[in-house]
Amino acid sequence: MPVSPLYRPEKIHADLGDEFFDIAAAADFPQRVLRHRDQRWAARVGLDTLTPDEWTRHFGGFEPLPGNLRMPLALRYHGHQFRHYNQDLGDGRGFLFAQLRDAEDGRLLDLGTKGSGQTPWSRRGDGRLTLKGGVREVLATETLEALGVYTSKSLSLIETGEDLVRGDEPSPTRSSVLVRLSHSHIRIGTFQRLAFFDDKASMARLLDHCVAHYMPEIAAAPAEKRAEEFLAEVCRRVARLAAQWMAAGFVHGVLNSDNINITGESFDYGPWRFAPHYDPAFTAAYFDEHGLYAFGRQPGALAWNLTRLAECLMAIAPKAGLEAALDAYEPVLQREFALALLRRLGLAGADQKADALLAKAVLEFLGATKAPYEQFFFDWRGGLASEARAMAGPSAAFYRAPEFAAARDAFGRRAPDPAANLGHAYFQREKPCSMLIEEVEAIWAPIAARDDWSAFEAKLADIGEMAQAYGARNQARGKFGVLC
Repeated sequence: MPVSPLYRPEKIHADLGDEFFDIAAAADFPQRVLRHRDQRWAARVGLDTLTPDEWTRHFGGFEPLPGNLRMPLALRYHGHQFRHYNQDLGDGRGFLFAQLRDAEDGRLLDLGTKGSGQTPWSRRGDGRLTLKGGVREVLATETLEALGVYTSKSLSLIETGEDLVRGDEPSPTRSSVLVRLSHSHIRIGTFQRLAFFDDKASMARLLDHCVAHYMPEIAAAPAEKRAEEFLAEVCRRVARLAAQWMAAGFVHGVLNSDNINITGESFDYGPWRFAPHYDPAFTAAYFDEHGLYAFGRQPGALAWNLTRLAECLMAIAPKAGLEAALDAYEPVLQREFALALLRRLGLAGADQKADALLAKAVLEFLGATKAPYEQFFFDWRGGLASEARAMAGPSAAFYRAPEFAAARDAFGRRAPDPAANLGHAYFQREKPCSMLIEEVEAIWAPIAARDDWSAFEAKLADIGEMAQAYGARNQARGKFGVLC
């Protein structure tokens, strides 16, 4: 393979030792048809020089990348699934394929798979991913990135030519393998497994690994304070993620502790959905019968998972300091949510109290009227600077309701953010790009019926225009790391 100067291979996770993973082998798929390749991120990590044949050999056949891991690593972890502890978890249909450096900022990145075949942790599963599941993950990550959510990237999707049987979609159905690019695959569940086995030495080694490679800013903390500083930083990062999900109207669907990583990044998409309107009870997963992970419960679910991480760290650090570290979550959640709403609205911030009052007015309006969620933020991008367009749009009747008065008043006290890009052609449309469940099904239907990918490609182009308009793919490095 012609190696780009930007390609910087790493094998850091292997240094943790075989207590943390099992050697895995990829399935031998009958075919490999490339369906999606994120060329922008491929260029950023130096993989854009791969030819189509080389790409499918590496990301469909999993030939090792030069200077990288020689064999895939199926990572070990436990976790709470819908609040029930499960010690039989681990990478059951995926593995860590490679690690490399972000060419722009030197950040350590993982290439992990989904649907790459059976591993020692597959239990009774076939280790495969449906093509529809892969398409859904691409759509989720592309949309979330455009909306400014810190998410994994769907680097590659390859159709693999097998017929799969699934209980939640018509079968047999087509198969695929996904490669995601993310900051870390170290989960809360990774720490839970070590706590379960009372492996204090491995716990301490994992903590040092995480601080060194993901949070070097706290590496200088005294040894006796390192665990609590680490926990507080994880809390801040996860709080930011919760705020971004809520501002985007996104429901992850399965917030088990093995789906929450220590870098505060959204990943591992299953039954996700975007809320059509503000509804705290809106649930993504059909099997979430009690709404444990409903839209409005997501911040609380993440806080619950962080408490489980604190319990693990008590094996190597004092309880009092860890309990205090958990207090970092709530204030960051509140502040980051207000800031995320302001970014969505393209409004300049003020002081923390005023920003919180604006957020409150917006949520009260959306909750009382059930105005379309995405349409609202699209209509009022720039606040009162967009009033004429908003009042001529499809949701104008909602804005004439008395419930809108407080939000309108709050908008009147703010100027547009100079970076809001209000003149972009995207904001001259009548309706925004959205990703509701019926749209996902409409994109999938022609693929399933006649292998027609035109709706999928058109939607990705539309998402790309939205991302450009919002400037989400050009965010500067912030307090918690690179946003997108």
